Amino acid sequence: MRRYSLGPDHPMGPDRVRLAHELADYFHLTEEFEVVEPAAATTAELTAVHTPDYITATRLEVPARRFGLGTEDNPISHGLSTVAAKIAGASLQATQAVWEGRAPRALNLAGGLHHAFADSMSGFCMYNDAAVAIQWLLDQGATRVAYLDLDAHHGDGVERIFWDDPRVLTISVHESGLYLFPHTGFAHDIGGPGAEGTAVNIALPRSPSDAAWLHAVHALIPALLSRFRPQLLISQHGADPHAADPLADLEVSIDAMAHAYRSVATWADQYANGKWVALGGGGYNLDSVARAWTHVAAAVAGVDLDPAAPMPQGWHGSATLGDFGSARPDFTKFDPRQVLATRPEPAVVQTSRAVFPYWGLPAYG
Repeated sequence: MRRYSLGPDHPMGPDRVRLAHELADYFHLTEEFEVVEPAAATTAELTAVHTPDYITATRLEVPARRFGLGTEDNPISHGLSTVAAKIAGASLQATQAVWEGRAPRALNLAGGLHHAFADSMSGFCMYNDAAVAIQWLLDQGATRVAYLDLDAHHGDGVERIFWDDPRVLTISVHESGLYLFPHTGFAHDIGGPGAEGTAVNIALPRSPSDAAWLHAVHALIPALLSRFRPQLLISQHGADPHAADPLADLEVSIDAMAHAYRSVATWADQYANGKWVALGGGGYNLDSVARAWTHVAAAVAGVDLDPAAPMPQGWHGSATLGDFGSARPDFTKFDPRQVLATRPEPAVVQTSRAVFPYWGLPAYG
């Protein structure tokens, strides 16, 4: 799964997942997990979400551009479909283990390829592993599945696949599509007929502060999860909200992102009976990706990490696991056990006005 790469000079290049795993291992987090080698998703499992023609096209040696294959954003290398199927299989089997009670939580840092559509590759993403896992849950009889996306980019593929399905609540906190790919995911995008209010989009302006980003996360998500009460929560943790990421403009610190990951852990316990599957996603600065995903692994494992902890000798990047060293910011006001409704950000107000009425919640502002 570490070989999902669109080329050495492509933003989705090699080493993202490998470095994250190695850093997590350095901080002894791997010891907290049962590490499982997954089987590749079968054609039947993939076609539960993707069209047969698209699956066939992904396996051809000559890329079919009408399926988004072989473009500048999505160059195709030999064997990529096999690796993508392995990633989808990992997210699916992680979800199966949690749903069936064989594990309380699960983590697939290679997953979170959230831009893939039913019939096309988009945004570096070939197979939508989160959607494959969600569809499997629905096929097992699940009636309430929540998907939470904290990537800097709108989780458009997952949202679109379940746009008309009221059994799936998708929540995406991202930089506004006015500025950033995929240029979608606005407050008024709330789901299709019969599923209104189950697509939730918090479109943030450029360069929000840590406080503004954390406020957007904590003001809406717990309120919605408390009403929806998912039977399982799947979350996507793209590392590209970080200030060092070259493909986004959110400028959030690792410390704020780590706080949000721990909030997700709390919400999984509070609102989803502890059933939680965490995925990786975007992120194109190797240093910040590895540090962010190490914090994701810690949140899933329930392990406290010191953000002032030094990085391994010879590490190319930050000197500490967090961005502020021992000057740890105080994020205590962003308490995941409380719905944060004071002084809402404009993006929060807009989204609450668009979706809260469908849940019997008063809008902010």
